[in-house]
Amino acid sequence: MVILNALDVFNMSFLFHGRQLEKFTRMNGNRHFDVQSPPCLLCGRTDDCPEKYGEKRTYVEYNLTVHYYCLLMSSGIWQRGEEDEGVYGFLITDIRKEVNRAAKLKCNICKKKGASIGCVAPKCKRSYHFPCGVQKECIFQFMEDFRSYCWEHKPVQKFSVKESRESSQCTICLDLVEQLPLYSVLKSPCCKNAWFHRECLQYQALSAGVFFFRCTVCNNKNKFQKEMLRMGIHIPEKDASWELEENAYQDLLQCYQHCDVRRCLCKKGRDYNEPDSKWEIKRCQCCGSRGTHLACSSMKSWEQNWECVECRSIFAKSGNYSKQQKRSLAASEKTDGTTCLLEEPSPKCPRQSSGSPHSFLLQSPKIMCQSNLTPCSRLELPSSNRMTMSLSPLMSNRNWSLRKKHLRQQRREVSNILKELKLQINTKTTRLNINTENIWNSALKGFRQRNFSPTNAIEIKFTSCKNRLKTDTSDGSKHRFFQLLMLHLQNSSLFEGSSVKNLSLDSQALKENLYFEAGKMIAVSLIHGGPSLGFFSKTLFNCLVYGPENVKPALEDVADVGVAQTIKMIKYSNSLSSLQSTVHDCYEFLAAAECLRPVTALCDKNMLVNDILIHHVIKRIILPLESFSQGLKTLGVLEKMQMHPDAFSSIFCHKPERLSAETLCDLFTIHCSSDVNKAEGADFWMHYLQDVESGESVVTLEDILLFGTGSFSIPPIGFDPEPTVKFLHIRYPVGNRLLNCLELPITKTYEQFKNKMEFTIRNTLRGERE
Repeated sequence: MVILNALDVFNMSFLFHGRQLEKFTRMNGNRHFDVQSPPCLLCGRTDDCPEKYGEKRTYVEYNLTVHYYCLLMSSGIWQRGEEDEGVYGFLITDIRKEVNRAAKLKCNICKKKGASIGCVAPKCKRSYHFPCGVQKECIFQFMEDFRSYCWEHKPVQKFSVKESRESSQCTICLDLVEQLPLYSVLKSPCCKNAWFHRECLQYQALSAGVFFFRCTVCNNKNKFQKEMLRMGIHIPEKDASWELEENAYQDLLQCYQHCDVRRCLCKKGRDYNEPDSKWEIKRCQCCGSRGTHLACSSMKSWEQNWECVECRSIFAKSGNYSKQQKRSLAASEKTDGTTCLLEEPSPKCPRQSSGSPHSFLLQSPKIMCQSNLTPCSRLELPSSNRMTMSLSPLMSNRNWSLRKKHLRQQRREVSNILKELKLQINTKTTRLNINTENIWNSALKGFRQRNFSPTNAIEIKFTSCKNRLKTDTSDGSKHRFFQLLMLHLQNSSLFEGSSVKNLSLDSQALKENLYFEAGKMIAVSLIHGGPSLGFFSKTLFNCLVYGPENVKPALEDVADVGVAQTIKMIKYSNSLSSLQSTVHDCYEFLAAAECLRPVTALCDKNMLVNDILIHHVIKRIILPLESFSQGLKTLGVLEKMQMHPDAFSSIFCHKPERLSAETLCDLFTIHCSSDVNKAEGADFWMHYLQDVESGESVVTLEDILLFGTGSFSIPPIGFDPEPTVKFLHIRYPVGNRLLNCLELPITKTYEQFKNKMEFTIRNTLRGERE
């Protein structure tokens, strides 16, 4: 009798699997072969049903085929790699170990080996394959720890007796659904009369994705998604399917292009449209269904506002026309008649350049041309000098790119809100003398001086250790001050934690009202051009915007190692006796925290852990939190945070996005005088940014930004004035931080341009550091 160990079984399964893959490959090469699809290595089934089991993928190089959900829900494997490593981030060695482990376990449903999923209920020993669990109506939670519950321990929704007698309509498929506590029926947590078939909900979740999946009746998102995840609905982190469909909105991109004025002056007809010329068609800003050539209405190329006759008459009757005219005039006064703003090409239709040797993700930069009192046309770069980079056809991390895109949108929203709040700032100036060796005390003294007002403009004077005054009234000095101040706050005793911070309890700081001053400094910093914070924990941020009574802290919020260890001992107690013993050992701590409660069952530990977390993370620091909140109310910042929590979390809880060549190219607007080779200057600038980003330079993108603006990063509010690049007949580059302007030399070759940039930036910043 031959005895095979688990490893032999595993190797044999891999050998068999490899043969199946060879058949599968031959089938793909010749459609006349009728070879069955290879089975999933974890569940052993050949079914290919993405809605039920997730995407089924075959990896020829690893000789394996898996269902996504089988891999995701397996109890003994974790995603230890990056998204592009192994299989969905699961390392191949880990998958082999998991298959080896599952080979010893028998499925409680089909009685076959290979049951990789176990019920997480205490003392429950059931194991099963994912398809078997679906068939037996088990619950799989696609969140947090990816827990699985068997048919006996699965979570259920509560139904009233009255509800269970009735029937209603599924709000997705509109078929009747019985209001019964069944696996196939789900109830909305936010609407009393909203019922769904589980299958309908799952299809909708897969189609809508995490950004658009919500209650079909009341449009609630957070509460609805939380309940559906608890009940085993998989909500993928992706954009909605209708957003990903190519050319889905193509019809909406068609713009009205017809001159409707009574007397059209264009010889080529009313439908002729030549962008950036006097024959460009401008649409009505109100209805968009009427147009005019610029020349036909005597408009300049930089004028943005034009109303058709119909809309003008409506405004006149309503009494709003005068207001519209004033707004139009104000907008036109902001733009100098000698310049013209050139629009960037649409991001959906980037101008491709197959001949460019330096193709990267830089749309044509914003460019301003100057000439003698005449509007200029768009700067047309030769095709060889237009610099673009098409997006990679294979996105290694689609979810991460969507999150980054969402963060960028939120930060743009924050920028607009902060600019609105900045309108409170007047022209009166407050000067602060700041000692760089004692940034906190000198800042505190300045903020507490009698003539300080948050609504005044701020001017910074840095002093050295020898008490010599270094006067610098530029925004660069102010940027540096706020960066140093925020860095000190992050590492001060007012906050606790490692990478993300919560408020700490410092009785001396509370007595000296330092929490209020810290909140005030953060609010002033944001409005006056300071940096993003990026170190707030979600719990602290939610306490500020939603109120501490509505926040549930997590174990990660506990910075004290001893308290965290106590909570873990209670949380992971596996018997009533061990729980009672732990509570007895921690009696004094629990009594001081007012968390003592009778422990009569093992499940009491959950409430005990929750009580300790709420006390330590929230109740303990309630006075510092109130004082800090009062400081954040300065200039109306906290009120805006509470109105726009998602947007402000992008600068309080997330580190600023790392600078890229694309970011700097979009940030700096290029100015060209009439005697400059515009295309070559822009080409050298973009080529240099690409070299810096790829590491082929001794300076960094942060150095370039610091050289031109005095700031290492882009403030949430943006720069004022907006950064510009000028090409001039000068020997070396100049960083004019007062105007946020880079004055760059005109050179014959790119190598000369690069050498001058690196020499000047490196030596200037080195001198400043010394």
